[in-house]
Amino acid sequence: MGSSVRDLAAATPATRDKYIDLLRVASLGTVVLGHWLMAAVSVGDDGRAEVGNLLAVQPRLQLLTWVLQVMPVFFFVGGFSHALSYRSLRRAAEREGTEGALYAVFLRARLQRLLRPTMVFIGVWGLAALLFQLAGARGGLLDVSLRLVAQPLWFIGIYLAMVAFTPPLLRLHERRGWGAFGGLVAAAGCVDVLRFGFGVPYVGFLNFAFVWLAVHQLGFLRADGRLRRPYLLAGAGLAGAVLLVACGPYPLSMVGMPGERISNMAPPTFALLCHGLWLVGGVELLRGAAGRWLRRPRVWRVVVAANGVSMTAFLWHLTAMLGVYGVLLGLGVRLPEPATGEWWAQVPVRGVAAGVVTAGLVAVFRGFERGTAVRGVRGASGGVRGTAVRGVRRASGGVRGAAAVGVALCLFGVLGLSLVGFGGLLEGRTAVLVAVRVSAPVAVAMTAVGWLLVERTGRA
Repeated sequence: MGSSVRDLAAATPATRDKYIDLLRVASLGTVVLGHWLMAAVSVGDDGRAEVGNLLAVQPRLQLLTWVLQVMPVFFFVGGFSHALSYRSLRRAAEREGTEGALYAVFLRARLQRLLRPTMVFIGVWGLAALLFQLAGARGGLLDVSLRLVAQPLWFIGIYLAMVAFTPPLLRLHERRGWGAFGGLVAAAGCVDVLRFGFGVPYVGFLNFAFVWLAVHQLGFLRADGRLRRPYLLAGAGLAGAVLLVACGPYPLSMVGMPGERISNMAPPTFALLCHGLWLVGGVELLRGAAGRWLRRPRVWRVVVAANGVSMTAFLWHLTAMLGVYGVLLGLGVRLPEPATGEWWAQVPVRGVAAGVVTAGLVAVFRGFERGTAVRGVRGASGGVRGTAVRGVRRASGGVRGAAAVGVALCLFGVLGLSLVGFGGLLEGRTAVLVAVRVSAPVAVAMTAVGWLLVERTGRA
């Protein structure tokens, strides 16, 4: 792999925006480290393992989420990449007269790297959960793990929605520019007014779209070079977030907290949108210094290598962390009370151990991501070349509807699985997704069928 990374790094076009690649890796890496840090595993009086949240044990640490909650940066990067990718495919389709197939080909081209490792993750954990249940293994850390390892899939679901909405929102951006972004921001604000000011039920769920798509829209503006005053974006976002948290019903934490009545995350709030604006503006202010750093060949090789396995590492990092705790408990190691001095002293050791286990899991499963990632590094940032462009030439125009159904099934499937987890497969355990109950088998089936539709229509 080393020589391959070296070759890819050396072949990087001068036009590639390397900073976008760094932001992609850094944002996912920050999420992984944040999850490892926040997990507060302890053993209760009954001898059962419990997984709490460090931020609930030490509420004053919730201010750290204003730096560690970096998913808005990843979605911003996604908007930049999706804009370039769609435009590249659109030019190819216009040359060949195959615009009717463009949507399906775009979905497949953008989702290959996301869905292949995700389906492997779901398959491995689904089979393991079934075998555990048939063997009668249950209780303690196992039950917690079967529930927790699926939770990061919510991010996959949101990202699927962003890919699905890219074509119409990019066309709106090309007509309205900042006006399109402003419309989404205004819609998010109106949702919160209806939710908190008038108590309208269920309306808050609309902000899963408006908040995250507004951040995604900033990526379109970045792709067009229109984020020229990031300090204004950062300042306005930070001031808005501070004002809303200080004077409104919004909690301090920018991640979900157990048992809280109002969360900034589920559903997203206008305060979280302001937080995303200041983060995007902040990272844009660092672009010049980071760009000079990325000109060093060794640094760029590290970024290329990390990009090739980032999704695999993200999917398996909770498995690694819980595995480390499982080994500690199996060996009879006493777990200190969370947030005590002894607990903090163990944090580096547990982090290194989780990193080693994650690296091992990446070594096993990276092939499901690497094939598509390697091709993506060679073109312009976010561009799709080779097989995807050939797909535009071959595909017919009657597949757009099937592709849309496929991505919708994937979206609801992975979101449902993130809520219900892998536990209770044979008992029919369910969770509520918006207003509909879903079980793990149904969620897995929806995801699998949707993935097959996206694959089939995109290469028809």
